[in-house]
Formats: sequence, C-alpha cells, structure tokens
Amino acid sequence: MLYNKIMMKKVCATLLLSAFLSTNMVFADPVFEGHAEKTNQLQQLQSELFTGKVETLERSDVIHMTVSQVLDSNINVEGDEFFAEVVNDVEGDSGVIIPKGTLAHGKIAQTVEAKRMGRAAQLTLDFDYLITPDGREIPIEGRMTTKLHPVVETSKIVAQDVGYTLAGGVVGGFLALNWLGLEAAIASQGYTLAGGAAIGGAIGLGAALIRKGHDVLIAPGDEIKVKINTSVKLPVYKDTALMQHELFYPGLDIYISDIKHEEDPFGEVNTLTLTIMITNMSDKTFSGLDLALVNDYNAVFRPSIFGDTKLMFKQIKPGDKVVGHISFAVDNINRSFWLTFYDRMTKKPLSKISLDNAYKKVSVKTKKKNDKLRAKRTDFKKEENLLDIME
Repeated sequence: MLYNKIMMKKVCATLLLSAFLSTNMVFADPVFEGHAEKTNQLQQLQSELFTGKVETLERSDVIHMTVSQVLDSNINVEGDEFFAEVVNDVEGDSGVIIPKGTLAHGKIAQTVEAKRMGRAAQLTLDFDYLITPDGREIPIEGRMTTKLHPVVETSKIVAQDVGYTLAGGVVGGFLALNWLGLEAAIASQGYTLAGGAAIGGAIGLGAALIRKGHDVLIAPGDEIKVKINTSVKLPVYKDTALMQHELFYPGLDIYISDIKHEEDPFGEVNTLTLTIMITNMSDKTFSGLDLALVNDYNAVFRPSIFGDTKLMFKQIKPGDKVVGHISFAVDNINRSFWLTFYDRMTKKPLSKISLDNAYKKVSVKTKKKNDKLRAKRTDFKKEENLLDIME
C-alpha cells in the first residue's frame, strides 16, 4: 500500500512538471519576439535622434543650470534632494551632447550658516545623474558651491566695506587735526593725519567685520555653474532631433532674427527682446497686442511696456511687411518659449514660433553677451528682510 502511494506521488509530480514545462515552452516564443520588437524600435529611435558620433563630456567641464525650487541656507539641510535644468545646449566638436532642458538630480552636500566677520553662508550642491529629454539617465559627478576662495572672500569683505574704511579714515584724520592741532601736523609732516586716518579706518573696518554675513538663496531662474568631476562618453544629437514643435498659420510668416536678454528697470535679468520680421499675407489683421510669449508650462507673458512699444500698438494688415523689436518680461528667462499670435475673436493660438529654434541661428556675439548678463549674479546673496532690519 505504501509503495503504491509513493508511486502515485511520483506520477503526479511528473505530470505537474511536464505541464509546467509545456506551458513555458508555449509562451517562450512570444516573449522573445516582443524583445526583438522593442530592440528594433529602440534602434529606430536612436537613428532618428543621434548622428552615430560620440563625444566626451570632459572632466572639469562646466554645465549651466537653473534650479527647479528655492534653495535657502536658512531652511534647507544637508541631504535635501532637488532637480535642476540645463539652460544651454552642451556641445562637443561634432554637435550637441546634452540638450537644453535636460534634468539634473542633485542633493545638498553642505550648508554653512552666515557668520560674524562678514562671512557669508554657503551652499554646496552635488549632482549624480542627468535625465535627457529622450529619457536616458546619465550618471555624472558634478558639484557647485557658493563658497569663495579664502583670499577672494577676504578681499571681497574689504571691497564691500570700503565705504566704512574711507569714512572712518576721514573721521580719524579730522580727529587728529582737532586733538593735536595744525602745528603738530605740520611739524610731523602729516604723520598725525595719516595715523588718525589709519585709526579711523581700522575702526570703520572693524565695525564692518563684526557684522554678520549674508545668507544664501538660489531661486528658479538663477543660473548656477556645475563643474563635472568625471569623463562621460555621450552620443551626438542630430539637429533635427532638437527642434521644438511649431504651429504655422497660412500666409503669416514670422522670422526671429535676434534674441537679447536684458535687465528690467529694477536690475532683474528677466526681459527677452526679440527682433522680428512679420510678413502678413493671411486674411487677418493683427497687432502687437495679439502677441505673447508662452513657456513650456503654458504661462502667458504679454509685451512689456518697458521695452520698444512701437510694434506693440502697430496694426499689421493683410499685405503688410513689418520689422521691429518687442520685449517681454518673463518669470524665468531660462525656460523654453514660443512667440504666439492669437486670434482676436476666439483667443486661440494661430501661430507658435519656438525661441529655442530661433536661438540656434542667433549670432555668437549676442549669445556671449546673454551668457555674461545671466551669469552676473554669482554670490546668491539673500536680500535682507525689512522686518529683521527694523528689529
């Protein structure tokens, strides 16, 4: 009886194993076919995106980025994660290897509070990988810090407080003259004045050094420079793969020949001034008030009254050809924008021209000026709170 039970169990086990193997054999082919299909799609996608050439993102290269959220030395702590976005195409000898809009994942590596002696707060940011618009994840080692070299930091404090030093020097000189008299100053060939100036200068500088340094704030739109610490080989993109989608209206031809980054009247670099040529052979009449800039978050920005307003109020009738400048104040100059014409009646967009596409044809001279202006802010000093000053 026991022997028969053992035999029955063996038979059942054999049948179950055979069923399992036959089931796997049935589904093996479709799994393989699906894998082959995905590989073909991937190869086709790669052929559409890349030239086939490979460039190297070199160690010590610098990538310009803007953060996606506010980083504050008073609020953030070490280990906080954030994302940043590449603001310029990174090019090798053969073309673009990291396109504008690539995301970068970062962590706050170090925070240092503002200290006495005028020492500013510090933020050190580490970056570990990039996510390209086509979905690739690229491991990197990158770092950005607001910390200055000790020599630069010390000289910066003195430079910032030169007003204190000069004022103190003047006060010290007059004190020496009053206390010791003109005769003593003449007899000592002016050393009393110089000594008094030195004392006054020391007092002024000392008062400046006692004050607390500034906190650090990096906000969306601020441009940071991230130094790469590793070498990475990357494929070169085709120019056609990086072109933004556009919308065209029959008979309305818009050409953007120049894009300048400018400061607004308050010193903020948030203005885009376009040089455009409009040929209207359509059936509609437009004006500059029908124009707007729309960013990749669908935020709409109308023409700025602080720029050239001639085109803003000009009527563009069928058959007209117009050349002029128009300015837009935006919230973040580093985003992607489309110059958009709206239908006056329906308020729907009729034409959308990509500024990213147009910027590829802008002169190198203009691009360098724009880069220099955007990178002007390097200390990321946090503005003083009015309530804190009054306390």
